[in-house]
Amino acid sequence: MAGGALFGGSFDPVHVAHLIVAEAAADALGSNVRFLPAREQPFKRAAHQATPEQRAEMLDLAVAGNPRLGVERVELGLPTPSYTVRTLRALGDREPGNRFTLLLGADAARDLAAWWEVEALPRLADIVVFARPGASVVRHPLIKRVIPVPMIDLSATQVRERVKQGLSIRYLVPDSVREYIGAHGLYR
Repeated sequence: MAGGALFGGSFDPVHVAHLIVAEAAADALGSNVRFLPAREQPFKRAAHQATPEQRAEMLDLAVAGNPRLGVERVELGLPTPSYTVRTLRALGDREPGNRFTLLLGADAARDLAAWWEVEALPRLADIVVFARPGASVVRHPLIKRVIPVPMIDLSATQVRERVKQGLSIRYLVPDSVREYIGAHGLYR
């Protein structure tokens, strides 16, 4: 699944809102979308509860059967913290000639100016921001396009909290991910 759009994040765990956003982005951009699980996000260093490999495995389960969605593990082999510029350079070295689109949520786009080596981004990828209805999107010269995505109020934090409390996460995550979380005793 070369080129296309890259959707980075913790995905701790992946949930249906992530999948809906990826599907909407695939429609809007007419391209495949690769989920890019962060090994260690600079802005969320203490937050990851599942290992990077567990988060990638849950993504594999979540996208199984959808030819437009895939999982890109390049970041899992790179030094921490996971800087987007470093990740894009590694992908560019591995896939020369591919032009990437980096998908960012409106929240992540607000932090863009503070990113490590942000000035190198335009050479490495086009930045597309996805926004829910009514969300304000920061203006930044690097942002090429804004695409609308459905409004779904769901976060990985909410999913983890429900697991911790022994509440159902059915319909919040794919069944295969729910089974994986249970089998591995995650988020308890």
